[in-house]
Amino acid sequence: MNEEELSRLFKALGHPIRRTILDILKQSPKTTGELNEHFPEVTRYAIMKHLNILEEGKLVLIRREGKYRKNYLNAVPLQEMHHRWVGKYMEASASSLLNLRSIAENRKGEEDMNTEQSRAFKIEQEIMIKATREEVFHALTSHAEEWWEFRLAPEGEKSQFTFEPVPGGQFIEKWGDNQGAVWGNVYYVNVPKEIRIHGHLGMQGAVNSSYTYHLEEKEGGTLLRLSHSASGIIQEDWEEKHAEGWKHLLGTRLKNYAEKK
Repeated sequence: MNEEELSRLFKALGHPIRRTILDILKQSPKTTGELNEHFPEVTRYAIMKHLNILEEGKLVLIRREGKYRKNYLNAVPLQEMHHRWVGKYMEASASSLLNLRSIAENRKGEEDMNTEQSRAFKIEQEIMIKATREEVFHALTSHAEEWWEFRLAPEGEKSQFTFEPVPGGQFIEKWGDNQGAVWGNVYYVNVPKEIRIHGHLGMQGAVNSSYTYHLEEKEGGTLLRLSHSASGIIQEDWEEKHAEGWKHLLGTRLKNYAEKK
């Protein structure tokens, strides 16, 4: 990050409204209109000006969805700033975000990443499960080991999953002696209605990803709604693969497990 980029980043962070916008986008992408609803005392024009400054600081990525403009948080510049002043004291935890950026720059012979390299997707799915909302929530969390099929453990290694459905809890896979991977960090819980998680879900590098399970009581069972959004350096086939993966995990594995309990 050069001095001009750093100046734009500090400018983008220099106003409380812009910092609040980033806090909101950390939870999920928003349209400009949705963001404006969080600031009733501020005009839509002012919010757009704030978003433009955040975009100039590369903290916000813009995607057009029909007639709407969707705003996504891009945490890479913040990671770079952290690395500049803190990284040399924490070499053991070198950032994969910066490593990926360096690889991309060397490959293309460019000095910075542009927004053309960034992508975003949002997956929405609904699954009807013949079980109570409490039973489905319990299966999603306390019994994740029984239905979560995908693994990050090395081939041949047996791993175990734990899921703490509390704010600050982790969805974590462990194997061997003190080895493992965090699939997600819980940042919102409303038992047994909703749980929100921030995590890469196996996507490596400069990716901002979050997913939500929303459970609604329906006659004869529970309607589970999944919402998964991701933005950053995303490979073209990741959206399709994750959509297929969710259908298998929730529509087959979880559904079968919960309905047999």
